[in-house]
Amino acid sequence: MSRKYKFQDQTKLYFVSFSTVHWIDLFVREEYKHVLIDSLKYCQKEKGLEIYAWCFMSSHLHLIIGTRGEAMQNILRDFKSFTSRKLKDEIKGHPQESRREWILWMMERAGSKNSNNSEWQLWQQHNQPIELDTNKMLRQRLDYLHMNPVEAGFVSEPEHWNYSSAIDYAGGKGLIDICFIE
Repeated sequence: MSRKYKFQDQTKLYFVSFSTVHWIDLFVREEYKHVLIDSLKYCQKEKGLEIYAWCFMSSHLHLIIGTRGEAMQNILRDFKSFTSRKLKDEIKGHPQESRREWILWMMERAGSKNSNNSEWQLWQQHNQPIELDTNKMLRQRLDYLHMNPVEAGFVSEPEHWNYSSAIDYAGGKGLIDICFIE
Protein backbone atom coordinates (compact mmCIF):
# COMPACT_ATOMS: atom_id res chain seq x y z
CA MET A 1 0.00 0.00 0.00
CA SER A 2 1.35 3.39 -0.83
CA ARG A 3 2.32 5.83 1.87
CA LYS A 4 -0.43 8.10 0.53
CA TYR A 5 -3.11 5.75 1.92
CA LYS A 6 -2.00 5.29 5.51
CA PHE A 7 -2.88 6.97 8.78
CA GLN A 8 0.33 8.94 9.24
CA ASP A 9 -0.71 11.26 12.07
CA GLN A 10 -3.25 10.03 14.64
CA THR A 11 -3.90 13.61 15.80
CA LYS A 12 -5.43 14.59 12.44
CA LEU A 13 -8.88 13.99 10.97
CA TYR A 14 -9.24 11.56 8.09
CA PHE A 15 -11.80 10.88 5.40
CA VAL A 16 -12.26 7.14 4.85
CA SER A 17 -14.51 5.20 2.53
CA PHE A 18 -14.96 1.50 2.19
CA SER A 19 -17.36 -0.66 0.29
CA THR A 20 -18.67 -4.17 0.06
CA VAL A 21 -16.94 -6.58 -2.29
CA HIS A 22 -18.24 -6.25 -5.83
CA TRP A 23 -20.16 -3.17 -4.63
CA ILE A 24 -23.02 -5.42 -3.51
CA ASP A 25 -26.03 -3.36 -2.40
CA LEU A 26 -26.19 -4.91 1.05
CA PHE A 27 -27.33 -1.93 3.09
CA VAL A 28 -30.84 -1.78 1.73
CA ARG A 29 -32.19 -3.52 4.83
CA GLU A 30 -32.64 -1.60 8.08
CA GLU A 31 -31.27 -4.49 10.14
CA TYR A 32 -27.97 -4.45 8.25
CA LYS A 33 -27.57 -0.69 8.63
CA HIS A 34 -28.19 -1.00 12.35
CA VAL A 35 -25.32 -3.47 12.65
CA LEU A 36 -23.09 -0.67 11.32
CA ILE A 37 -24.63 1.92 13.65
CA ASP A 38 -24.26 -0.27 16.74
CA SER A 39 -20.69 -1.14 15.80
CA LEU A 40 -19.69 2.50 15.29
CA LYS A 41 -21.27 3.41 18.64
CA TYR A 42 -19.28 0.62 20.29
CA CYS A 43 -16.06 1.91 18.70
CA GLN A 44 -16.84 5.40 19.99
CA LYS A 45 -17.46 4.19 23.53
CA GLU A 46 -14.84 1.47 23.86
CA LYS A 47 -12.06 2.37 21.42
CA GLY A 48 -12.00 6.17 21.39
CA LEU A 49 -13.29 6.64 17.84
CA GLU A 50 -14.35 10.20 17.12
CA ILE A 51 -16.89 10.53 14.32
CA TYR A 52 -17.16 13.97 12.76
CA ALA A 53 -19.35 12.96 9.83
CA TRP A 54 -20.76 9.77 8.38
CA CYS A 55 -22.96 8.49 5.58
CA PHE A 56 -24.14 5.00 4.71
CA MET A 57 -25.03 4.22 1.14
CA SER A 58 -26.35 0.92 -0.21
CA SER A 59 -22.91 -0.58 -0.88
CA HIS A 60 -20.45 1.65 0.96
CA LEU A 61 -19.93 4.14 3.73
CA HIS A 62 -18.01 7.36 4.22
CA LEU A 63 -16.60 8.64 7.49
CA ILE A 64 -14.66 11.62 8.74
CA ILE A 65 -12.93 10.33 11.84
CA GLY A 66 -10.35 11.01 14.49
CA THR A 67 -9.29 9.18 17.63
CA ARG A 68 -8.71 9.84 21.28
CA GLY A 69 -7.86 6.21 21.98
CA GLU A 70 -6.69 3.38 19.78
CA ALA A 71 -5.01 3.96 16.43
CA MET A 72 -7.52 4.56 13.65
CA GLN A 73 -6.23 1.69 11.52
CA ASN A 74 -6.82 -0.70 14.44
CA ILE A 75 -10.30 0.64 15.07
CA LEU A 76 -11.27 0.25 11.42
CA ARG A 77 -9.71 -3.22 11.23
CA ASP A 78 -11.75 -4.33 14.25
CA PHE A 79 -14.91 -2.61 12.96
CA LYS A 80 -14.64 -4.28 9.56
CA SER A 81 -13.82 -7.68 11.06
CA PHE A 82 -16.70 -7.61 13.55
CA THR A 83 -19.29 -6.25 11.10
CA SER A 84 -18.25 -8.82 8.51
CA ARG A 85 -18.94 -11.70 10.91
CA LYS A 86 -22.10 -10.14 12.32
CA LEU A 87 -23.55 -9.31 8.91
CA LYS A 88 -22.81 -12.82 7.65
CA ASP A 89 -24.95 -14.15 10.52
CA GLU A 90 -27.65 -11.56 9.83
CA ILE A 91 -27.78 -12.46 6.13
CA LYS A 92 -27.97 -16.18 6.90
CA GLY A 93 -30.75 -15.66 9.44
CA HIS A 94 -32.84 -12.99 7.73
CA PRO A 95 -36.21 -14.56 6.88
CA GLN A 96 -36.91 -12.23 3.93
CA GLU A 97 -33.44 -12.15 2.41
CA SER A 98 -34.27 -13.17 -1.16
CA ARG A 99 -30.64 -12.72 -2.27
CA ARG A 100 -29.14 -14.83 0.54
CA GLU A 101 -27.54 -17.55 -1.60
CA TRP A 102 -26.18 -15.08 -4.13
CA ILE A 103 -24.75 -12.70 -1.49
CA LEU A 104 -23.12 -15.54 0.42
CA TRP A 105 -21.72 -17.03 -2.78
CA MET A 106 -20.25 -13.69 -3.90
CA MET A 107 -18.64 -13.05 -0.53
CA GLU A 108 -17.33 -16.59 -0.18
CA ARG A 109 -15.89 -16.33 -3.69
CA ALA A 110 -14.20 -13.00 -2.83
CA GLY A 111 -12.79 -14.49 0.39
CA SER A 112 -11.39 -17.55 -1.35
CA LYS A 113 -9.48 -15.31 -3.77
CA ASN A 114 -7.94 -13.20 -1.02
CA SER A 115 -5.05 -14.62 0.99
CA ASN A 116 -5.95 -12.35 3.93
CA ASN A 117 -9.26 -14.19 4.40
CA SER A 118 -10.04 -17.83 4.95
CA GLU A 119 -13.51 -18.21 3.51
CA TRP A 120 -15.50 -14.99 3.56
CA GLN A 121 -14.99 -11.36 2.63
CA LEU A 122 -17.59 -8.65 3.06
CA TRP A 123 -15.48 -5.50 2.79
CA GLN A 124 -13.04 -4.53 0.10
CA GLN A 125 -9.55 -4.47 1.61
CA HIS A 126 -8.72 -0.79 1.33
CA ASN A 127 -9.93 2.21 3.35
CA GLN A 128 -7.88 4.81 1.48
CA PRO A 129 -7.65 7.25 4.39
CA ILE A 130 -7.13 10.82 3.27
CA GLU A 131 -5.67 13.21 5.82
CA LEU A 132 -7.76 16.37 6.02
CA ASP A 133 -4.99 18.87 6.61
CA THR A 134 -6.68 22.05 5.38
CA ASN A 135 -10.05 23.61 6.12
CA LYS A 136 -10.82 23.64 2.41
CA MET A 137 -10.18 19.92 2.11
CA LEU A 138 -12.23 19.22 5.24
CA ARG A 139 -15.18 21.24 3.93
CA GLN A 140 -14.98 19.55 0.50
CA ARG A 141 -15.09 16.06 2.01
CA LEU A 142 -17.87 16.98 4.41
CA ASP A 143 -19.97 18.36 1.55
CA TYR A 144 -19.18 15.36 -0.65
CA LEU A 145 -20.11 12.91 2.10
CA HIS A 146 -23.43 14.62 2.87
CA MET A 147 -24.34 15.15 -0.78
CA ASN A 148 -23.81 11.48 -1.69
CA PRO A 149 -27.48 10.45 -1.14
CA VAL A 150 -28.67 13.54 -3.04
CA GLU A 151 -26.38 12.78 -5.98
CA ALA A 152 -27.63 9.18 -5.95
CA GLY A 153 -31.21 10.44 -6.18
CA PHE A 154 -32.34 9.01 -2.84
CA VAL A 155 -33.33 12.37 -1.31
CA SER A 156 -33.62 15.97 -2.42
CA GLU A 157 -31.86 17.43 0.64
CA PRO A 158 -28.90 15.91 2.54
CA GLU A 159 -30.59 16.20 5.93
CA HIS A 160 -33.47 14.01 4.70
CA TRP A 161 -31.19 10.96 4.54
CA ASN A 162 -31.57 9.12 7.87
CA TYR A 163 -28.25 7.33 7.58
CA SER A 164 -26.01 10.36 7.63
CA SER A 165 -24.76 13.07 9.93
CA ALA A 166 -26.26 15.74 7.63
CA ILE A 167 -29.25 16.03 9.96
CA ASP A 168 -26.91 16.93 12.84
CA TYR A 169 -25.26 19.66 10.79
CA ALA A 170 -28.74 20.98 9.90
CA GLY A 171 -29.63 21.36 13.59
CA GLY A 172 -31.39 18.03 14.17
CA LYS A 173 -30.35 14.85 15.95
CA GLY A 174 -29.03 11.91 13.95
CA LEU A 175 -28.62 8.26 14.78
CA ILE A 176 -24.95 8.49 15.85
CA ASP A 177 -23.43 11.07 18.17
CA ILE A 178 -20.85 13.18 16.36
CA CYS A 179 -18.13 15.69 17.10
CA PHE A 180 -18.90 18.80 15.09
CA ILE A 181 -16.49 20.30 12.63
CA GLU A 182 -16.37 24.00 13.34
